[in-house]
Amino acid sequence: MPTFQSAIFVSVLVGSLLISGLAGWINQPITAKAEASGNSKLEIPSKVLSAKDSNQQSSPASGEEPKPQDKTSVQEQTDNCPLSSAFPETIQQWCSPIKAASETYDLDANLIAAVMLQESGGNPQAYSSAGAVGLLQIMPRDGIAASFQCINGPCFANRPTTEQLLDPAFNIDYGSRMLSGLTEKHGSIRDGLLYYGPTGMGYGYADKVLAIYNNYH
Repeated sequence: MPTFQSAIFVSVLVGSLLISGLAGWINQPITAKAEASGNSKLEIPSKVLSAKDSNQQSSPASGEEPKPQDKTSVQEQTDNCPLSSAFPETIQQWCSPIKAASETYDLDANLIAAVMLQESGGNPQAYSSAGAVGLLQIMPRDGIAASFQCINGPCFANRPTTEQLLDPAFNIDYGSRMLSGLTEKHGSIRDGLLYYGPTGMGYGYADKVLAIYNNYH
């Protein structure tokens, strides 16, 4: 029969073993995780670090508002177009060069668009039976137009070539410069259009273009 001292000794021994085992069990997961990572320190997942770093880099300085990205939307481009929205898409697509010519030669962009609608409907490859070329139907120095003779020789000897006039931006710029010069020379838009259009039509051509301008403006 065990003595009282033996019982105490057994109890102390069991308690020591339990405490030692409990400490090992508590430390085991952290040690195993540290060994698996190859680092003795407990690591924060990389996703957390990258998110934190990203926030720090993108945060504006104290007291500053974040700046919006400098991007031009399709709507903004539409809003900047001086053409009336009544013009068809075949004309609207040339808004940028029309706007540039309008500002350069002090012509209403809608007037240039009205001439274009009358002359070609917005087709940059338009070529008339008389030899006129492109969006604003300008007579070139070559092709059919080379056969037109005036008192001093070929009527259109000083004009651009067909190839040049098939370039939309060049055609719009050249035609707008012509119309601006004729308007200034003859004193009014109607008279400018009279001399811009085909010969032999009187004011018929000018009035057609002005009717388009008034209807679409």
